[in-house]
Amino acid sequence: MFPLSTYFEKIVPFFTCGPYICTIYYFAIMPRDSSIQSVLIIGSGPIIIGQACEFDYSGTQAARSLREEGIKVILINSNPATIMTDPMMADKVYLLPLTVESIEKILDENQIDAVLPTMGGQTALNLCKEADEMGVWNKYNCRLIGVDIAAIDTAEDREKFRQLMVKIGMAVAPSRVANSFLEGKEFAQEIGFPLVIRPSFTLGGTGGGFVHSKDDLDAALDRGLKASPIHEVLVEKAVLGWKEYELELLRDCNDNVVIICTVENLDPMGVHTGDSITVAPAMTLSDTAYQEMRNKATLMMRSLGNFTGGCNVQFAQNPENEELIAVEINPRVSRSSALASKATGYPIAKIAAKLAIGYSLDELKNQITKTTSAFFEPALDYVIVKVPRWNFDKFKGANDTLGLQMKSVGEVMAIGRSFTEAIQKACQSLENEAIGLGYYGKSLMKSEEIVEYIKTPKWDRIFRIKDALMQGSTVKSIAHATGIDRWFLYQIQQICHIEKEMSQYSLDTIPDALLKEAKKNGFSDLQIVRIMNNTCTEDEVYEKRKTLGITRIYKMVDTCSAEFEAKTPYFYSSFEG
Repeated sequence: MFPLSTYFEKIVPFFTCGPYICTIYYFAIMPRDSSIQSVLIIGSGPIIIGQACEFDYSGTQAARSLREEGIKVILINSNPATIMTDPMMADKVYLLPLTVESIEKILDENQIDAVLPTMGGQTALNLCKEADEMGVWNKYNCRLIGVDIAAIDTAEDREKFRQLMVKIGMAVAPSRVANSFLEGKEFAQEIGFPLVIRPSFTLGGTGGGFVHSKDDLDAALDRGLKASPIHEVLVEKAVLGWKEYELELLRDCNDNVVIICTVENLDPMGVHTGDSITVAPAMTLSDTAYQEMRNKATLMMRSLGNFTGGCNVQFAQNPENEELIAVEINPRVSRSSALASKATGYPIAKIAAKLAIGYSLDELKNQITKTTSAFFEPALDYVIVKVPRWNFDKFKGANDTLGLQMKSVGEVMAIGRSFTEAIQKACQSLENEAIGLGYYGKSLMKSEEIVEYIKTPKWDRIFRIKDALMQGSTVKSIAHATGIDRWFLYQIQQICHIEKEMSQYSLDTIPDALLKEAKKNGFSDLQIVRIMNNTCTEDEVYEKRKTLGITRIYKMVDTCSAEFEAKTPYFYSSFEG
């Protein structure tokens, strides 16, 4: 047994005295790992559907974070059209193909102490694993930080992940792993339809899909096995219609875990989370379900091993009884991490990089308050809505039905004081002629036709849901057709009620209170013009509300909900007053 001073630079005693006993606690002060003087960051390569600019965002944060500590940063990325490859971001930038040969070249030319692969998405993790299998890291005495090979293997190999979840008592959907076409067919017969085919070691759901009958099975298995770099798929029972949630976590060297953000998918299971409208914080979770989800996410992250950094955990929840199953875990920053960073104001990638070099959360200064530590969980007093953006018009003949394989080419994020305000602001930002939640004058379908149409998830489903409610469809019928939680549908119905009421007035006769209510719920001036049948102009609406004092105010993205003073210059507009 070695003395504690062998492991810790300093042991600090802390005394507490109760009425009968005096207790001494010892807190270990863990400085950053001084043996790490140079770090290789692996980028994500070309911007493709399923892996886009969010990893540039994370990689840039990480590079700056490490250089703040005096660490030399070497970066490899094959894509020059990124901010991270700007010469100011790293000490040395290599624009090389993301291959093991390129990694060896860099390691041979530079003295590199550690490699950080968690900022480059699935591409970086797969490359890191391939280099490890070829003995590259050992050859050049370079160690992994932010994650370890065992965690990558467990999280990305579908069978290892399933076995780990069973071991720690986490429920998973009935499933079997297949490494051949015949195995897949045999397991499909055992489990029964509908099924999900999930290839191992892929990003954005590549190669995955739903199988509703025997007729579709052969093609789905063939596609999935070919997409997986290890020729492996998970044949899993589909939990279609269940609610989907994501949690963003950070973990430090002392095994402290914080939940940075809980994100709820508006669309139920069956739509890839990158193609789903998502909302933060989660809106329809009961407190007991939320606490259970937090505890299980923490358990899952700790069960992966002793790595430090960021992690993304996905759950499915049965809306009938709140039964929870684990869907997957990503031991890296993800597309959702970039969204969560912007949504909360908490710089996940920046803090994750510092945790990877040995800091603990309580040692790092909070970037939000500048006074407290980074060891806290954000509390939001606003609503974030992310809406994906598609370009199906540029891909003639592409199937616009949404499923397990991500198809969006980007996304918009809106902040509001309510869901109604945020969803309308997001729709206004899509650059697809939407001026809020509605394509005014474009819907030619009748109510029954729309309800039938929205049973299949497509890019415009949110707009068609609003059309159906405007035409008198019930929330119950739409919830049954889509599986979307009724809370969200009632919020959209509220938008419809305001719109119907406004349509009865002109700009001269509309009550002041109604105009103010419309602006608070995210209606744009142009939207109001359309609702009033173009009997006024945008400028006239603006002048009208200006005289009534209905003008924008700017609120701070306050990660601490005013418990501590926030210092971040990050604001959003609202009409709340």
